[in-house]
Amino acid sequence: MKKTYKIDVDCAACADKMQDAACRTPGVKDAVVSFMTLKMKVEFEDGADPDAVMQQVLANCKKVERDCEIFF
Repeated sequence: MKKTYKIDVDCAACADKMQDAACRTPGVKDAVVSFMTLKMKVEFEDGADPDAVMQQVLANCKKVERDCEIFF
C-alpha cells in the first residue's frame, strides 16, 4: 500500500534526514520525501498498519529534525 502525506520542513537537507528516518522505520518498505512539493510518499510493507507505522515515522523524524511535521 502507498500513501502520500503533506509535510512541513525547513530545508532540503532536513527533508533528506526525514527520508532516511522514515526508510529505517519498521513497516516502511520505501519512503520518498520531496522538499519542493512538501510531500512524503510512503510504501508500507504487506500487513503493516499505516496509522501505527506513521506514528513511529513521525517520532523517528522528530529525533533527527525536531521542527518537522507530518500531517495525517
